[in-house]
Amino acid sequence: MQATQNQSLPIGHPLQDYVIKKVLSAGGFSVVYLAEDASKNTVAIKEYLPTSLALRSEGSKVQINSAAASANFKHGLKCFFEEGRALATIEHRNIVRVLNFFRANDTVYMVMQYERGKSLQASILNQSQPLGENFIRRVFCELLNGLREVHARKLLHLDIKPANIYIRLDGSPVLLDFGSARQTLSATQPSLPPSYTPGFASPEQYFDKTLLGPWSDIYSVGASMYACISRGTPPAADARRKEDKLIPAVRLGKAHYSPALLEIIDRCLALDHMKRPQSVLTLQKMLADNIPSAPVAKAGLMDKLRQYLRPDT
Repeated sequence: MQATQNQSLPIGHPLQDYVIKKVLSAGGFSVVYLAEDASKNTVAIKEYLPTSLALRSEGSKVQINSAAASANFKHGLKCFFEEGRALATIEHRNIVRVLNFFRANDTVYMVMQYERGKSLQASILNQSQPLGENFIRRVFCELLNGLREVHARKLLHLDIKPANIYIRLDGSPVLLDFGSARQTLSATQPSLPPSYTPGFASPEQYFDKTLLGPWSDIYSVGASMYACISRGTPPAADARRKEDKLIPAVRLGKAHYSPALLEIIDRCLALDHMKRPQSVLTLQKMLADNIPSAPVAKAGLMDKLRQYLRPDT
């Protein structure tokens, strides 16, 4: 059986208390649907469907490809379910809200609040110039408030990138699509696509998962900020380990950004995890305490950034 035969649930398909409206995205690990609940509220539903392990050729039920794949499928399903349960306990405006999770069709589903806006990646690509410093500092300082809450629950995101940072219509950021369950599964199933995104994944995600920690997500935050100033993806960490061709941010962005911001980005992108900021709070303070003087920053930006360091509620 080929993974390319996998079929998503059809439009109009009833799924517990929800109705499938369309497919939002599909990857090697899951399918994300737009759906409506019984009250006609729009939600996003993520279905656990690792294409190298399981198949849906027709109907709604998921079939495991082989007896050999069964143990890995069940292990990944357990990780996906436990991650959903943990995320459901987090209620923070900068983290995607998990509303429900359930078993059906011999797999697992995670129901999330549907966010309206556009991804940071779209913002980067749609601008004729790199994003401004005020925007970068505001978005990431606020986003880090949510990531702090995730780390406080002993969870890691492990797939932070501009495509997974959503900018709502009011300008506030929200972090989507956690990759830690994918990371767990791919470690036991080499045939799965990589669970990380080259250019944004930390070196330890490639080479030594025992070193994973908050600093791993901080590398990805730094790579995302680098994408904002370069309008491109930084070199992948495994390639950098062999020959580091990354142009330091302090050189790349010196005509448009303050040295303080560029130095922060370079520190986050250190290949040695011990040379990066070791906690989200440390990085937040660096972003808030190194505000450049005019004309790069507007008056009052210090106060606006410091409000994002308030205790989470």
